[in-house]
Amino acid sequence: MAHQLREVGLDFIGTAPVRMVFVQEMSAPPEAVYRALAEDVPGWQEWFAAVTLARSTGDGSTREIHLKGGGRFKETVIAAKDPEVYAYRVDVANAPGARAIAEEWRLVPAGTGTSVRWTFAADGTAAFRLVTRLGRAGLGRAFRDAVKRLDRRLAHQEPVRPPDPPQHP
Repeated sequence: MAHQLREVGLDFIGTAPVRMVFVQEMSAPPEAVYRALAEDVPGWQEWFAAVTLARSTGDGSTREIHLKGGGRFKETVIAAKDPEVYAYRVDVANAPGARAIAEEWRLVPAGTGTSVRWTFAADGTAAFRLVTRLGRAGLGRAFRDAVKRLDRRLAHQEPVRPPDPPQHP
């Protein structure tokens, strides 16, 4: 059963009772990574194996996410600063015991690539916090695998080029 979570902002990322931070390097530049995170929401299904549905809703400031295993989330984007940070909070979830969840993707240039830092921040009942902490290794593995798949996906995409100027007779 889905339930409403507490509305949190960016400050929650640093103060949540449960915080997990994972870092992975990519060869893709921050701008390309940011576009994949923030602008190609349906593309998440292609590179984040746990995601079975991802779509922007409303005016693009909200998202709907479905995960393998039945997780369902309605989210609100709380930060979208191209190409540095993309963050969202979960507004509605079917995760038992969850009270607040937010995630932040911070992108830092690393040579010609990107250092991606993903922070998962959560609060909930004692049982929820325990189960979340026990899932740390799995979350870390899912993050690393997702970043590797995204990097391969971006390497095979053609660069976006501006449209050709109109031809005048």
